[in-house]
This record gives sequence, C-alpha cells and structure tokens, in this order.
Amino acid sequence: MAEILPLKAWRYSKDWAFKIEELTSPLFDVVSKKQREALYANPYNSIHLSVPLGPNPVENAKNTMERWKEDGVIAQDQIPGIYVYYQYFKFPGQEEESCRKGFIAQIRAYDWDERVVLRHENTIAKAVDDRIDLLRSTQIQSSPTHGLYEDPLHELEPYMDEAIQDPIYDLEDYQGVREVLAVIHDAGIIAKFLHVMKEKHVILADGHHRYQGAIAYRKEMEKNNPQHQGTEGYNFHLMYFTNALSKNIRILPTHRLFFDNSLSEKAILERLEPWFIVKRLNDVEEVSELILQKKWAFGLIFSENAYKIRLIPERIEEMDLSIPRMVKEVDMMVLHYFFIDKVLGIPLEEQRFSDKIEYERNLNRCLGKVGNGSASFAILTKDIAMTQVLNVCKSGHTMPQKSTYFYPKTLSGLLFASVAEEEFNFPYEVFHL
Repeated sequence: MAEILPLKAWRYSKDWAFKIEELTSPLFDVVSKKQREALYANPYNSIHLSVPLGPNPVENAKNTMERWKEDGVIAQDQIPGIYVYYQYFKFPGQEEESCRKGFIAQIRAYDWDERVVLRHENTIAKAVDDRIDLLRSTQIQSSPTHGLYEDPLHELEPYMDEAIQDPIYDLEDYQGVREVLAVIHDAGIIAKFLHVMKEKHVILADGHHRYQGAIAYRKEMEKNNPQHQGTEGYNFHLMYFTNALSKNIRILPTHRLFFDNSLSEKAILERLEPWFIVKRLNDVEEVSELILQKKWAFGLIFSENAYKIRLIPERIEEMDLSIPRMVKEVDMMVLHYFFIDKVLGIPLEEQRFSDKIEYERNLNRCLGKVGNGSASFAILTKDIAMTQVLNVCKSGHTMPQKSTYFYPKTLSGLLFASVAEEEFNFPYEVFHL
C-alpha cells in the first residue's frame, strides 16, 4: 500500500538554528491577523515560503528560496533520513503532559481512487490551484500534511523514542506546545519504517488542499516528461505520520459563525421546530457541558440568548443523501444537512463556498464575534471520535469541510522537502529490506 521514502531535508543552517523559534510558523488558518503580521515582519520566517505575500506571491517565494540557498540561510542534509517529530502539550486542568508521537517522511502522491491515501473532506479548487502554482515555482514543500496510519503493535515507537533523545530542535511554539525534532539516518531502521508502512492505508488528517496540489503537480510533470519513471521527486509528497491508535491523538471541535443572515432569531427558532428539540439556556457556559455527551446536539448562540438544539431522532430518516447510515449519523453531517441546509436555506453543495459561514476553533473568539455583533450567531460543536473519522474515510465518503481539528497543529519551517530532481535524487533502494 503506502510507499514512503526518507528525505534529504532542507533546514535552517547551523548559524540560524539557534533562532528556530523565530523562524518557524503555524499553519495559516490557525493564527490571528496580529500574529501573522509579526511573522511576516521577520524576513527569514518560513511563512514567506508557505504563504508568500505581494502582487506576485509565487515569484516572491521562489526568489526567497533561491536567495536563502545562496546565502546559506538554509542547507540540505546530504543523507536521507526519517525525521522524528514529537509534540508535548497540556490542556487546561490536565496534570499529566501528553505527547503526540510521529515522524516526517515522503509518501508517493497517490490518486484518491487508488484508495491508499484516504480523505475525509473535499477540496476547493481555488485553494488547490494556489498550492500547485507555489509548488511549480519553488519546487519545495514547505510544510508537511498530516497522515494517520493504524498500527496496534506500535512497531515504530521504540525507534522514535530512542531517536528523540538526541534532538535537532527543541522549542516552544506559539501554542505553548513543546516541539522536538530528531532524525534517523540508520539504513536498517529506515528500512523498518518503509516495511511497516507498505502494509498501511493513510488517513489524511490535515492538508487536503496541499495533498491535492501534489497530485495535480505530479500529473502535470508526468504528462510533460516522456522519460517518466515514477521515481522522480515530483512523485512524492511531504507528510507527517502519526499512529491513529495512539492515546494522545486529539480532535478538537470547530465552531460555525454565520454572517449577513436575513433570518431573525425568532424566525430561526420557528424553522427549527420541525427538525430539532430546542432548549433555552440561562448561561452560555452551560452549552459545552450539555451537548458533550449528546448525539446530534449543538449550541446555538445569539448575542443575547443561548440554546441547546438537538435533532429529533426520527428526522435522521429524512436525510435524503446516497451515503451509508454511519456517515449520515456523524454530527457534522446532521448539522450541515438539517440546520445549515434545511433551516437556514444554504444548500449543502454551496456551503463550502458560502461567504455567510466562517469556521472558528477558538471558543472565546467565536463568542466574542457574536457578542460584538460582527457575526449574526454561532453554532457550537463538539469533537468527533477518531473511530468515526476512520470509518468515514474507509467508506470512501467525506464529511463537511472543517469537521476535524487535530491538535496540536504541525509547525512549518522545521524542515522543507525538495521535489527538484537534482536535490531529491538518491539511491533509495538501499533502504528496502
């Protein structure tokens, strides 16, 4: 199944490594405008490669990359390695520190219909085009996507635990998460990683647009290369892999904000009646606790009032979609079909492109936007179980956009992967058992 390879990573050189906290950047959609401005203010921050600015951002990223190479800001590791990546974190009230363990490698950019890499949400064409343009111009993958594999035996963990004792980087990120990166160069151990993964499907947890961009770029290069062998750098994609059966895989909720809605609070409550049981709450702080253990339950928040809404169980039979029952029963499917489509009147197929919907992971920021009137109202959601994510992916169907938020997010800038042939090329067969 999944063919992976070690990589000859580009990294910030030794002269710059001591500043690594200032050079890494979070994924673009998880930071505030103020945080972004601070990142862009540093001319050597990796955000200039991952999300470049300017009238010609793609060209800017290419020029930045070339300049950094020439000036020795970044340097390429000459021996391929598997990069072990651990993230240590705590939630409020949590006494024991959690650690999400994983590794970064290259995976063949499989088409979706090959059913090796499985997705749980669809992509938006414009966002994919941006990723293709950037990859085409820079030939660098500036941040890994996040893939999950299932290994009940945890075969790779002892090798990762040993490697992480000798880190390349050990830093605290913008979330307060401790980020530790190490590398494995031992060919025999790398071969074990390749051997274990070739028996696995990979569930794409995060980075659907970047992965889709890699597929499209691979097809474009294959079409234009009469000598295509399937071993070229453009066939591979940078990915961070974690074991879905590990205890510290956390999925957090992503709430929905609604804007410019022509329906009043009273009208929405009236339109809810055929579909949902509605309970008015005295305090918005009650919402999360009340919906936590309830199937198909959500918080509906207006500026003055808060409600718990829960789908009338019998109404699930009226979901007129040709999808398996277990996909229909996912909370996010219920929300997007019955509330956003049936109650608000935004058709399911148009929701991904709607400017009336915004996705917010931070609860306080979500409530603040409703409270100050910048958003009309909000829907509060709860996290989704890992078993549901795995089952949906294996079914071949998808969930609505932003159904999952795997925490913590990976950092950009710890390493970069080149698809340029002269930088990618290596006798990788030495790593096969």
